Amino acid sequence: MIYNRKLGRIEQAMEILNSRAKTWNIVTISRIKGYICEETLTQALDVIQFRHPRLNSQIVCSNNSLSFQNQGTAKIALRVVRQSNNQQWEEVVYEEMNKGIDSSQGLLRVVLVHLLGDEHITYLITTIHHAIADGLSSIQLHSEILTCCQKIVSGEPINPVASLTPLPPIEELMPEWTKGFKGRINSIIFLLQLGFKKIWNRPKTLGFEKYLSIAKRRCNIIHRQLDQDLTQKFVDHCRQENTTVHSALCAVMMFTIGRKIIKGNRKNIRVNCLSYFDLRRLIEPAISDNHMAVLASSIMEFHTIEKNTSLWELAREVKQKLEVSKKSGDLFKMILIAKDLIDFCFIYPRQVAATVSVSNVGRVNIPKHYGEFELEEISFAGSHALYAGIFIIHASTFQGKMLLNFVFSEPSISQNTMETLVNNVMSYILEICNLNLDSSLTCN
Repeated sequence: MIYNRKLGRIEQAMEILNSRAKTWNIVTISRIKGYICEETLTQALDVIQFRHPRLNSQIVCSNNSLSFQNQGTAKIALRVVRQSNNQQWEEVVYEEMNKGIDSSQGLLRVVLVHLLGDEHITYLITTIHHAIADGLSSIQLHSEILTCCQKIVSGEPINPVASLTPLPPIEELMPEWTKGFKGRINSIIFLLQLGFKKIWNRPKTLGFEKYLSIAKRRCNIIHRQLDQDLTQKFVDHCRQENTTVHSALCAVMMFTIGRKIIKGNRKNIRVNCLSYFDLRRLIEPAISDNHMAVLASSIMEFHTIEKNTSLWELAREVKQKLEVSKKSGDLFKMILIAKDLIDFCFIYPRQVAATVSVSNVGRVNIPKHYGEFELEEISFAGSHALYAGIFIIHASTFQGKMLLNFVFSEPSISQNTMETLVNNVMSYILEICNLNLDSSLTCN
């Protein structure tokens, strides 16, 4: 098994973002009914660290090259916080999102939050390097940790855990047409096409309320939820309108920005949406959810919103364009040019990459009950301080309830502006759920 190897191109990009911008790491939040003590969690983390090779890795730079190394990795860092307010977990998340990972020591850190006065509620918050994980694998990691905690407190013996085989860089797992000289030509053509589309469309964005250099930007988060009833209504309406939840979220986000920007006699507004998707089932052979790795990619699509464009019409257009892009292999092409796009962001820090960004992992298929522990909620967010001026959402649905984390880069977007935008998004969704909204909703 190759534990020590050079980072692939997308892994390199994630480390550059971590080291230069303290950004793009993944923060995952679980609300747990049941008291997890520090000793129990420490034991569980030891088991998890042995199981996943990359949790035993650090990233080292030698001869101007970045590599994973598995010698001398410290134990997973654990911090315990005691709070009195049920909402103060957001303060911990804010702190975690704005703190880079010391990748020379390890690639994961954990915070255990106990609510004072109510020892039956615990928050488990993990921050993991995006070079070794994505949203799905970070959620799966929480389930594995809780499974270990369950066995420890129940006195159940933990059978010897086999260490998983480390995965190669994602570039080596992709189709043959993405590799070698042919892959390089495909990536250059795709990069030029994407650049032409952006120049031609000139999509409108929120821009900068205040500009700061990348190193000085901060990431913040606003959390919202839909209860089971509203979530089901939203899903049902998406099906009735022949679209997907992801496409509807994209449309709602773009409509929100469209209504903010469209003024006077402007006839239309051009926008673009950056959507993220899982690659595990697209790779042959398929990659198991048990493997921790960055196995996600994105698609950027451009749209025009006119004053009489309906929300569902836009959602169906989003769905159709995404389906065409997937069939064209754009998810793999975006992997090929990911590092080029990140380099561009650092060269031109005043550029805004997209109008909106949507990452929706959909229904989270992990257990709710772990012995005496009950997982009540689980969600995730990327620390996108780099992405100034973009309206960003991370969505997950667990036990029928949709959890929405709106992330924004400060001070390009202020807290007041973001709260207004988030409230408008939630109003759209509630109208859809409660009023059986038809296709008449437009951007007027």
